[in-house]
Amino acid sequence: MYICICNALTDGDIHHAATVNGARRPLEVFEACRCRVQCGTCVRKLLALVKQSVAGVEIAAEAAENMPVPAQGAA
Repeated sequence: MYICICNALTDGDIHHAATVNGARRPLEVFEACRCRVQCGTCVRKLLALVKQSVAGVEIAAEAAENMPVPAQGAA
């Protein structure tokens, strides 16, 4: 889904900027996507998606840490 019409940024672009590039603020997202703020209408939705993406990564990392490790030689 398009989030920023001015720059043709999708929710996938924003998720990638947040999870891969570490963007946490709108300016960081725009820089990671190699564009700049235009009208600013998308900023609230963009921030919500960044928070959602970061929270998802943190939950996945925590789940991975808590996974049991199989015993050596177990079939």
